[in-house]
Amino acid sequence: MAIPKKIIKHLKENKIRYEEIRHKTVYTAYDKSATLKVPSKIIGKTLAVKLDKTPALVLIAANKNLDIIKLKKLAKAKKINFLGEVWMKKNLKGTKIGAIPPFGSLWKLPLFIDRGLLKEPKIIINSGDHNFSIKISPAEFKELTPNLVAGVFGKSKK
Repeated sequence: MAIPKKIIKHLKENKIRYEEIRHKTVYTAYDKSATLKVPSKIIGKTLAVKLDKTPALVLIAANKNLDIIKLKKLAKAKKINFLGEVWMKKNLKGTKIGAIPPFGSLWKLPLFIDRGLLKEPKIIINSGDHNFSIKISPAEFKELTPNLVAGVFGKSKK
């Protein structure tokens, strides 16, 4: 495969500058970091969650785990659950499970991003395929996702 047409179209329609990166098949953000030989702090991993009853996407660096308590506070949610594969296949069509691009606006979903990623000169995010990633500046990413909510909810892995 390649980057799904829907994603390319979304980037081009919004005049976003990005770099397409082809790599060996990877299923985790940590493996992507090792494969590309880049620091894990610039690799974004996308999580699909349910905040109370609202589905949302969360983007944190590969070197972090999600701090659910901090995200609950930021999202003003009482309960957070991870969404399963059935929900993802039904609602995020055209992308592969585990390679979900963090473009909440594409699926009309809120997007929460850990502030650490916004401080990097470039970040590498999922493209919808396990063999391709997207390198983009945080400024371009923010332009593409105007409704994103930035906060600190990544915690160091132990």
